[in-house]
Formats: sequence, structure tokens, C-alpha cells
Amino acid sequence: MNKPETLPVEQPVVGKSTPHESAHLHVSGAAPYIDDLPEPAGTLHAALGLSPIAHGKLLSVDLERIRQMPGVVAVLSAADIAGENNCGPLLHDDPILAVDELRYVGQPVFAVIATHRELARRAAGLARQVIQAEPLPPLLTALQAHAAGQYVLAPAHLTRGEPAEQLASAPHRLQGNWSLGGQEQFYLEGQISLAVPQEGGDALLVHCSTQHPSEMQQLVAHCLGWHAHRVVVQCRRMGGGFGGKESQSALFACVASIAALKLKKPVKLRVDRDDDFLVTGRRHGFDYRWDVGFDADGRILAVDIDLIANAGHSADLSAPVMARALCHFDNAYWLPHVAMHGYCARTNTQSNTAFRGFGGPQGAIAIEMILDGVARRLGLDPAEVRQRNFYTAGQDMTPYGQRVEELHAQPLTAQLLASSRYAERRAEIAAFNAASPVLKKGLAFTPVKFGISFNVAHLNQAGALVHVYTDGSVLVNHGGTEMGQGLNTKVAQVVAHELGLPLASVRCSATDTSKVANTSATAASTGSDLNGKAAQDAARKIKGRLAGFAAERFGCAPELIAFDGGQVSGGGQSLPFCDLVAAAYLKRIQLWSDGFYATPGLHWDRSKLQGHPFYYYAWGGAVCEALVDTLTGESRITRADILHDVGQSLNPAIDIGQIEGGFIQGMGWLTTEELVWHPTTGLLTTHAPSTYKIPTANDCPPELHVELFGVANASETIHRSKAVGEPPLLLGFAALLAIKDACAACGPEKCDPPLQAPATAEAVLNAIDAIR
Repeated sequence: MNKPETLPVEQPVVGKSTPHESAHLHVSGAAPYIDDLPEPAGTLHAALGLSPIAHGKLLSVDLERIRQMPGVVAVLSAADIAGENNCGPLLHDDPILAVDELRYVGQPVFAVIATHRELARRAAGLARQVIQAEPLPPLLTALQAHAAGQYVLAPAHLTRGEPAEQLASAPHRLQGNWSLGGQEQFYLEGQISLAVPQEGGDALLVHCSTQHPSEMQQLVAHCLGWHAHRVVVQCRRMGGGFGGKESQSALFACVASIAALKLKKPVKLRVDRDDDFLVTGRRHGFDYRWDVGFDADGRILAVDIDLIANAGHSADLSAPVMARALCHFDNAYWLPHVAMHGYCARTNTQSNTAFRGFGGPQGAIAIEMILDGVARRLGLDPAEVRQRNFYTAGQDMTPYGQRVEELHAQPLTAQLLASSRYAERRAEIAAFNAASPVLKKGLAFTPVKFGISFNVAHLNQAGALVHVYTDGSVLVNHGGTEMGQGLNTKVAQVVAHELGLPLASVRCSATDTSKVANTSATAASTGSDLNGKAAQDAARKIKGRLAGFAAERFGCAPELIAFDGGQVSGGGQSLPFCDLVAAAYLKRIQLWSDGFYATPGLHWDRSKLQGHPFYYYAWGGAVCEALVDTLTGESRITRADILHDVGQSLNPAIDIGQIEGGFIQGMGWLTTEELVWHPTTGLLTTHAPSTYKIPTANDCPPELHVELFGVANASETIHRSKAVGEPPLLLGFAALLAIKDACAACGPEKCDPPLQAPATAEAVLNAIDAIR
């Protein structure tokens, strides 16, 4: 009989840069994703037949022709859905398969189930030939839909003070319009679900690449006409999500499940990249109109702004996206008088959804563009104007009624501007531009203040299970999902720290709706905050029981018992943790526990857009330097200096990786990632990496300096850490504004280049031409 492996006894410390728990599997190609799982015997494959027009009345579909195709086992339409034909998360306005209306090019109309994936795809590719429809005029842009009064939900308005009166009396006034493109999540693992019927045929196991297993469980149950307890959803890991698998994984889970139940066989649905682009939504593009009043020092006196989001054909998550955009328009700045108007325009395009930042970036970038314009109008350094508008003591109340308690903007900015040599480089760049007629450099600083919590208060809860086995090893299951961000690593660190064990003693298992129920999405940067606290709660319950048992053995008070380095000690005695656990089992002491956490102090009035929606704020800042070729419009970021606030870091290596990745993703959104729809047919023409350009390793600035701010969170979070998932994406604002600064070097003093985002070569040339 083999002896069990000996676990190391070195003490893990929360705050230590331990490797990602799956890093060795990722880099060796051995980490199994859903498509890597062994297929059960008899597995069938699904593909989707997509609408060929942007808007129209569905007249008929010749499904019989599809059924005659080689390898086809079944063809499903909306008539085959026994329960609710809906995969929309909030308003139930998004059909799984089209019924009588076609809403966008790429909308699923039918599903083909075949013996092989390529045969299913080949049959589904006949959609254009078998779908008969009466075309109707489409609305393809948010501004078109806004002009027509077409919205997926009622407009939202947030006002403070007397903006109209203050605008009228302001000594300086600036009006403007600006457009901001959306962004494709481009997760490396595409959308995929595998539905497997269970014994008796009255239950399903669904392997789904999703950030929200509980919502998938509910929506699958609804479409089948079942109760939730008959559906189990599992997700060990995703190959990226970025918000695109929060709600929109539901369509694929539902189709696979409907087919699996009907045919009584396992069914896998894995779409290829082109279809993924055509079917699913992405970050909302925004259009803005603003009117700003300010004084001679650049201080904002009043703002009136319209934020018009392209919601796509259905509501999806547009309501909370817009709410977060409105709650982040202030970014790091005190706005005494403000009127914000949010419109979610209904267009005949894919239904836009969550993406890292969830509306926050679209809200915050507007005030950054405004402040940049104010500074240029006055001939002032934009960094100086930004600092003059920061929240300060006495001017610390947000427009939505939450006080900003940690005023980190000024000290963080001072540290970053000094470490990046901002002032000296500003002078050096001016000298370079004066001597360089073709190549121009630009420099920009932008801050970040990002609210952490779901805007919807009840979503801020989490559960966990911790099992201690008799050999002293520990298994953790929690409601969060691992998508590469290191959540399982951090949760394991928390539990190991709590029980005084080496990290190797703790393992996290796959997210499973039969283990922890009614979970929230792993989103809003709350993964570690919520699930870490829940796991800590469970571990502390077990620790308390073991401490009581050890106190009896050692003859001391329970509060004198210490768990450290794999040992349990007290009263001058010590025992290995595994030995104490084995003895506790013999005394019938419970060695497993559930844990629960609900974020305290949150409240939100959705109708008034007032309350305390965020537990705390994460802060950050970036200084970027850009180089622009004024003949071709090509640009690149040559240096980036970042200082970011993660509180007391749970894992500095993982946090720095998240900051670097978030910055690059934000930079890509604002520079190269352009979405283009055909102006008449509504076809998304940038639906593959050949036409949609995400940043690569070659786009990373040659000089990238990332530091952690290193101040413990004032709020009682898990080990006083702060969320790190979404806030760093907003650091990419500095990249766009550095390119804009380089463009301004081509024009006269105080010029304000009308640079659109993404700042492609064409956009850069247009901005330069406008000011020359």
C-alpha cells in the first residue's frame, strides 16, 4: 500500500506572490476546458441557423430541407421549446430561437443536431436559403434609434444641484459631441455547453463555460419547463470571460439542453469564432452630448450630459450597465452641479452585454474627455486641471449620494507624477515635437476611482463549503468561477491562512450548483471579496470547533490555541494539524462547514438613482507616452507608468498581472479594436481576428512600470484587500489621451483634436486634418 504524499509545512502567508493554481497546466496545454472533456458515448453536436437580415418578419423556415442533410439527426425551432422561449436575464425579452420577428443579422432561428460538428455546421449554413422573411427597415446605430425614440427601457436621469442655472452663469462654457466604440470580449475559449441527460431522463448535467452557473441553471430549467433542482451546472474553468459569459452563455446552454432532453443523448454546442461574433453582444458603444461650465482655473462648475448606449435588440444587462455608467461619470472629480441623462437605444444589432468595467469605463471616459477639452481651451496642463477637480474633504459627496471616504486621488497622483517624471518629460516631449515634423509624441495622465459592489444590493452575497479530511487536507467549493483571474488561488490562500496550513494542503474544486446554490455571477470585481469572505467564514467555524477540542486536550482556554505552520499549539503543547483532525473525527466533531457572506451597508434606490451602492472605491492612475506618425496615422504607446490601489494585496503577483492585463485591454478598446457594421445590411463585418484587432504582445509598451499603492483598505474586506478585476481597464484612458496629445502637436496652440475612439490610423489622420 502506497503511503500518502507528505505535504510541505512552510507557512503560506496571505499577501505572498504564490503562482496561479493552474499556471503549470495553462502553460503546458494540460488544463482541461469543456471541449477537452471526454465526450460521453453517443454525443451529438449542435449548430445554429442564423438570420440573414437585420430586421424583418419571419414568414417560414424550410426545416425539412435541413433534415435531409447528411448526418442530421434533428432540427429544432421555437416550437420545440417546452417552457419559456427566453434567454434574457432581466426583462425576458430575448428569445432563444426566433418566433415571428428577425431582429439582427446573426439571430439564431433554428438549431441543427448532427452526428458530427462539421455536419451540423454545414447544414446550419443553409439558413440563408431556407429562411423566408419580409424585410423591414433596420435601425443600426444608437443615434438613429435615439432620434426615433426607440429604447429597450425607460431613460434614466440623475441630477444634483442647479446645472441649468450654473451653466448659464459660468464664465467659460464648452459644448461637444463624441462617439465611443464597443468592444468584443474575445475570450480565447469560445461559447460552449455540453448537456448530459442523467439517470431516468428527468435531470440534466450541463457543463457550461459561464461566469454565472446559477443563472444558467435557472434559464435552462425555465426553457424546459422544469424546477431548478433537476438541472446541475458545472464549470471548472473558463478560457476567459470578461463579462461575455455572464448572461450570454445562456443561449448555448439552453439549446444544448433542449436538444439533449428531446433526443435523450448528450449534446454539445460549440460555436466557432465568426458565429460567436455574429450571435453574441459585447461592450456597449456610447454616444455623448455635453454642455460644461467652468472657471478660469479649469474647475468644473456644471455639466449637462446625454449618454446614449447602443443596447442592441434587447435589454440584456443594459439597465445596470447604464446605472454604473451614470455612477462613474464623476470618476475622481467633484461635480457640484450635474444633470446626466442615460438612454439605452434599441438597435437591430447583437444585444450588448457585460464587459469588464460594466458601463463604468463608458461613464468615466466622458468626464476625462471633457476635462482634456477644458484644459486645452484654457491652455493649461490637463494633469493640473484634473488635480484641481479632485474630490477633497468637504467636497466628497458623489452625485448619487455616497460619500467618498478614502480620498486617495491626490496622494496617489503626486506619487505617480513624481515617479514617472511627468513634468520633466512634458518639457522633453515639447522639445522633441518642435524638432520633429513627422513623428510627434504625446503624454497624458488619467486617474481612476471605481466603485466595488454590484449596483443591485441583493447580488452582493456568496456561499462556500470547506471540507477538512481526516488526513488534514482541505477541499473548498465556492460560488465563484475561475476564468484565469486567480480567484481559486486567492480563496485557497485565505483558507490555508485561516487554518494555519501550507497552500498545498488546500484545493478548490469546480463550481457546481449542487454544491453552493443561488450564487451571484463572478462579476463586478467582487469574486475575491465575496467568495473569500464566505470561505473564511466556513474555515473559521471549523477552526473554532477544533480550537475547542484542542483546548480540552491541552488544558487551556480556546482563545490560546494557535494554528500555524501546520501545527496546533496551546498551553505549552503542540500537535500536527492532521493528528488533531484525526482525533477530532474519532470524537465525532464536525470537520466540514458552510460559510456565507453578505456585503454590509449597501442600499440603492433604482428609481431615484440614489443610495450607497458601493462598499468602497479602488483607485489608480496611469501616465502614458505615445508616438504618432502623422503621415500614416499609425501610433503606439512607448511607455506606461501605473500606480494602482489594491489595498493590502492577497497576492501581489496575480494582482500586478491583472493590472497589466486590464490596462492592455483598455488600451486595445480605445486604439485598435474597431467594430464595423455594414451601413445597409447590418452585417457585422469585423467578425474575426483578421478584421478585429485585439492587442498582442507586440502592442505592449516597451516600458511598462506597474506599482501597487500599498495602503490597506479602510473597509473591512478580506484581509483589507481590494478588488482588481475591472478598475485597471480604465487606466487605458491615458493611452487614448496621449495619442490625442500627440495629435495636438500638429496644430496651433490651444487646439483640441476631435479624436474618436478607437483611435485607429484613420481616426488619428482625421483628427490631425481637422486641426491643421
